[in-house]
Amino acid sequence: MKAETILVENIASPDSPPRPVNREKFEATRDAVLAVLPTSEPGFSYAELKAAALPRLEVLFPGGDKIGWWLKCVQLDQEAKGVIVRHGKPLRWYRKP
Repeated sequence: MKAETILVENIASPDSPPRPVNREKFEATRDAVLAVLPTSEPGFSYAELKAAALPRLEVLFPGGDKIGWWLKCVQLDQEAKGVIVRHGKPLRWYRKP
């Protein structure tokens, strides 16, 4: 049985069509990211985001396997949708209040 998919956007490629990805993994990762991201600056660095989200995703990604790809997928999609904000150098993210 084929896994259900969801279409995701990519802020880095705004002219590209949305890409289908595994719905269960995307939604679990998105929910974890939105649950841990602060709602104001300075937000989290990528390493801080990964460290905060990983405990919520251990069942789906044992040992953190492939979590980096899914975090980046969610980050780019949620930025494209205006749900999270990128700022600063080095880059940091926070959730819109």
